[in-house]
Amino acid sequence: MAANSRPIDARGWLFEVLDATVTGTETWLPIAGLTSFTHNPGENEETAETTAFDSEGYYEQDVMQRGATLEIEGLYRIDPTTKAQDAGQAYVDNVWAYRLGIDSNNKVRWRHKSQTDWVVWDSTMTPGEQGGETNDKTSWSATITRSGKPTTAPVAGGQTLAGKTAGKSGGDA
Repeated sequence: MAANSRPIDARGWLFEVLDATVTGTETWLPIAGLTSFTHNPGENEETAETTAFDSEGYYEQDVMQRGATLEIEGLYRIDPTTKAQDAGQAYVDNVWAYRLGIDSNNKVRWRHKSQTDWVVWDSTMTPGEQGGETNDKTSWSATITRSGKPTTAPVAGGQTLAGKTAGKSGGDA
């Protein structure tokens, strides 16, 4: 199998946030302008030591809690005509960033364009830094922390983006 496998492009990953302000229908907003991401499936993991006399001097443990984070970074994006910020970035910056308590949870989903299922997280979000120097473009970032057990959802129609039109939202991406 290893001889037939190939690495996948990092730029093929898709990230979307659920617009919880829309009622009646799920509206997923793609987050545009991303240049890097880091998925850390071990973040917030907690273990309990189970070493006992009969462990014969070897350490033992059980995982008691699983956690994960997703750091996304990119460039602050606007529509050149309307000057409106990218809808996904704007939702993160202007809606989700100000929610507290039980309202601070929101759904995100992500997948590689070659995959037929989304990974779906209920999560919280920490806004990242934005900035740049004289000849830079403005940076944009956020850290998403999974809250609870992850789920999956099929891509609408079970299609990948390979050979399909990219850029659709609402589950067709």
